[in-house]
Amino acid sequence: MQLILISGLSGSGKSVALNVLEDSGFYCVDNLPAQLLSNIASFLDQTGHDRIALSVDVRGGGALQQLPDIVAELKAKGFDLRLLFLEAKTDALVKRFSETRRHHPLSSGQRTLQECIQLERDLLEPVGALGHRIDTSDLNPNALRAWIKDFIEFDRAGLTLLFQSFGFKHGIPLDADFVFDVRCLPNPHYDPNLRPLTGKDAAVAAFLEGDANVQKMLGDIRRFVEEWLPCFILDNRNYLTIAVGCTGGQHRSVFFAEKLAAHFRAKAQQTMVRHRELM
Repeated sequence: MQLILISGLSGSGKSVALNVLEDSGFYCVDNLPAQLLSNIASFLDQTGHDRIALSVDVRGGGALQQLPDIVAELKAKGFDLRLLFLEAKTDALVKRFSETRRHHPLSSGQRTLQECIQLERDLLEPVGALGHRIDTSDLNPNALRAWIKDFIEFDRAGLTLLFQSFGFKHGIPLDADFVFDVRCLPNPHYDPNLRPLTGKDAAVAAFLEGDANVQKMLGDIRRFVEEWLPCFILDNRNYLTIAVGCTGGQHRSVFFAEKLAAHFRAKAQQTMVRHRELM
């Protein structure tokens, strides 16, 4: 049975994720106390459900601290379990709560909204380390839906490399395991003919490929990932996110993410690509 656990910060898009999973044929349960996870998963398995999505977060109370042990227990029972953790920057969450006028689940009348968000972030940190993290700060709902579909449709065996491009002027993605800065390289933005294009376009690729420093940095990043990838595989990681940033996230970072993904895909490594600023 395929079991996906959804967790993360309030306001980060967990409801959107559950809706996508439900539309994809998963039996979904929201706001499940962590201590009931094992029993509910076993019950649903026995009743013939083969695709289940369960949402677990701070609304379930203090039992959330037991989640790492529960996840290990379910995996030991043979469940094909993956955890998807959604998060966002504090300013993005504050804006969403202001727009929806909803109360934060940790609001007690004695904490500000920012204090509630920080407390929730601290409580959930051990949970985030268990699964695949997605920073939804700069994602619209349609982009998040697309990323969720990629997550559930991709082969679950082994480690998946995720190369993500982004623009530093929009902030560093929270979900990155490694961040590389390519802003020191020639910028196609200053060429009027290349400015409207992206790093996916042949003209931009030709511009960057003709620079020796671009080729050197591309090779350095490639070798770094190749050298350390076996260690992450031995650590039983399911996902490793390598983020590459330039100023606006349109040209250089996109080019690097595409080139790196193509290299590792050619080596039969499971690979995904995301371009945060092109969504």
